[in-house]
Amino acid sequence: MFIHQMYIKTTFQNSGSMALAGVRVIELAGLAPVPFCGMILADFGAKVIRVDRTKVAMAMDTQARGKRSVAINLKSPEGVAVLKRLCVQSDVILEPFRQGVMEKLGLGPEELLKDNPGLIYARLTGYGQSGALAKAAGHDINYLAMSGLLSMLGRSNEKPYAPLNLVADFAGGGLMCAFGVVLALLERAKSGRGQVIDTSMVEGAAYVGSFMWKSRKIGMWDHSRGENLLDSGAPFYDTYQTSDGKYMAVGAIEPQFYTQLIHGLGLDAAKLPPQMSSSDWPQLRQIFTKQFATKTQEDWARIFDGTDACVTPVLSMDEVISHPHNLERASFHRDAQGDVTPSPAPILSRTPGKPCLARDPMIGEHTRPVLEEFGFKPAEVDQLLSAGVIECNAAKARL
Repeated sequence: MFIHQMYIKTTFQNSGSMALAGVRVIELAGLAPVPFCGMILADFGAKVIRVDRTKVAMAMDTQARGKRSVAINLKSPEGVAVLKRLCVQSDVILEPFRQGVMEKLGLGPEELLKDNPGLIYARLTGYGQSGALAKAAGHDINYLAMSGLLSMLGRSNEKPYAPLNLVADFAGGGLMCAFGVVLALLERAKSGRGQVIDTSMVEGAAYVGSFMWKSRKIGMWDHSRGENLLDSGAPFYDTYQTSDGKYMAVGAIEPQFYTQLIHGLGLDAAKLPPQMSSSDWPQLRQIFTKQFATKTQEDWARIFDGTDACVTPVLSMDEVISHPHNLERASFHRDAQGDVTPSPAPILSRTPGKPCLARDPMIGEHTRPVLEEFGFKPAEVDQLLSAGVIECNAAKARL
């Protein structure tokens, strides 16, 4: 393990490699947040090994790029022993289970840190490792509700609305956990010691929403839900349908940007109510809605191109890759199946992330090579395989 620490220190200084080159990560298979965390680490050079269950028909991990898969039966003591050997020789473990599951297996932080004092043990759950709800089930919408943010999301006179499962699962969960892992690795380079990361999606979502709490006293959130400046209350911060059924996004908050919006729409500012008169916002929204409906999205994009009106087309997930700006920056790319997917962000000048373009791993596809890489003898792997402790599916892999 300490050999890994020394290697990490040198790779941080190596401009020819990715930022997390040399970092070994064990990711216990889960849904959404932990796989996203693992993908982030893999995108920036970490060797991420996903530990799947045996006798599973197909992987549910849609964020598996750059990862390898080993299949281990953790219901058997032998399987638990195999996983423990992997963790003892790794830098990071990503664990998605509810409180107490890993402890019952004898793989809790206290046990693993005894054998690997430099291990970063990242735990990612909805409610955290302590508190009344620590063992409760939940999903993004529940964590978002408990964070306080859901109460603020939605249009006026409508019920709260969860924006997909982005805020808690991915921003407050996976991304925040990856941030914690990087912080812990940085600290370990100084102390030589690992630590436990307790990532709560409730707390992570709330932290992402710090702006909401910090700006309540400056008049940005003093109206009811859906009636404020940034929550669809203001007509100059909203989306509008065009004549071809597509949409334009408008974010013309500052007066100089708003002036260019009005000019681009072909409206007379003198005949409009004041921009910041919230009582007139419904009327202003009707005017904008009618005007945007007179032209196609392409027409409006051309009119506002090169201006500071803060008006942009609402691109579909298939359209983003061909937009000139995104194309120039390679903000999106196509994977091995030809599907559009975002490129790693942010961009580092010396050690940028590089997405793996190969197909996602099959369950157990890399069981044998990974175990041998971790010191298991071929005969030992054969014995584990025949006993049903592990699964090897490399023979089915498409080349």
